[in-house]
Amino acid sequence: MFEVYITKAAKFLPNEAVSNDEMESYLGLINDTASKARRIILRNNKILSRHYAVDKTGKSTHSNAELTRNAIVQLFDENFTAQDLEVLSCGTSTPDIFLPSHAAMVHGLLQNKSVELNSSTGVCCAGMNSLKFGFLSVRSGNSKNAVCTGSEKVSTWLIAKKYSQEVSNLKNLEEQPIIAFKKDFLRWMLSDGAGAFLLENKPSGDISLKIEWMEAFSYAFELETCMYAGGDKLENGEIKSWSDYEPEELLNESVFAIKQDVKLLDEFILSKGAESMYDAMTKNNITSDQVDYFIPHVSSNFFVEGLKKGLSEKGIGMADKKWFMNLSRVGNVGSASIYLAVEELMNSGKLKKGDRILLSVPESGRFSFAYAYLTVC
Repeated sequence: MFEVYITKAAKFLPNEAVSNDEMESYLGLINDTASKARRIILRNNKILSRHYAVDKTGKSTHSNAELTRNAIVQLFDENFTAQDLEVLSCGTSTPDIFLPSHAAMVHGLLQNKSVELNSSTGVCCAGMNSLKFGFLSVRSGNSKNAVCTGSEKVSTWLIAKKYSQEVSNLKNLEEQPIIAFKKDFLRWMLSDGAGAFLLENKPSGDISLKIEWMEAFSYAFELETCMYAGGDKLENGEIKSWSDYEPEELLNESVFAIKQDVKLLDEFILSKGAESMYDAMTKNNITSDQVDYFIPHVSSNFFVEGLKKGLSEKGIGMADKKWFMNLSRVGNVGSASIYLAVEELMNSGKLKKGDRILLSVPESGRFSFAYAYLTVC
């Protein structure tokens, strides 16, 4: 078995940062009316700026594959070129198309040589799943290196015109032309960007991060779907797939909109997060004292105090000085968020040899959680 190191980290955030007051000028007004939920949601999530891969007309400036490629190419230099790449592992919640895979589309843009591909789907854990594939490939000796990514292009899913048919239909039925909170909620939570790691079987440069272990957990066997797209939840908790809807229903009910069951989210995301993190740390025999930096992907600052309390109750609380977050200035970029935070810390000049970093990524899709433990070398 070989050791595995993150030797480089890179990011790509499209266009200029968008402030809270500018959001609706990019995403648009639904029914020509400002969202009543926007200010409340932003006050709770405490995101101050984010990036969109669209302009103010709603036209795309980058595809998801382009965002990912633009992050990856920053990893290349005279010591590691596109021709040296062996494995390309890409995770996302929002691929540009259903088929071919996201990784195949990114590889098509790189135009380098034949490589092994892996595409990880899901929600926020998609980026960690892509990282684990690369980690296991290098660790087993199957490859000497891997580039792993997390990326999202969610803005075009959230623009107002995608909901116009549903609003028109509600008007025709003489109902209140307001989309459900489960849809409006996420319009003010999510944004675009990509992050990339280079994994190698030996350290390189001034700072490398040795991946000591990775763990993942799913509670789908006992919990309902919480965050979803391409379907809708029935009264019995089951999800009806987009392929089972009539063509006109797909538009009339905004079936492809990203939705969140906020009651389920509030009930389980913190408790299962604390439970799974305790299990991961116990399995690998580490304590909070053996963590110098704690990087949690948190979708909203609303959950921070609850997470701190839950971890403390499990005996794995992290001192405030250990927490490293960039949510307020980068936004919630789903599967890319953990990459963006690690990239920022890795290039901050704060790390010193021997520092230990714990990564924590929750996914509310059907409640999955992923962890990684890194040592600076």
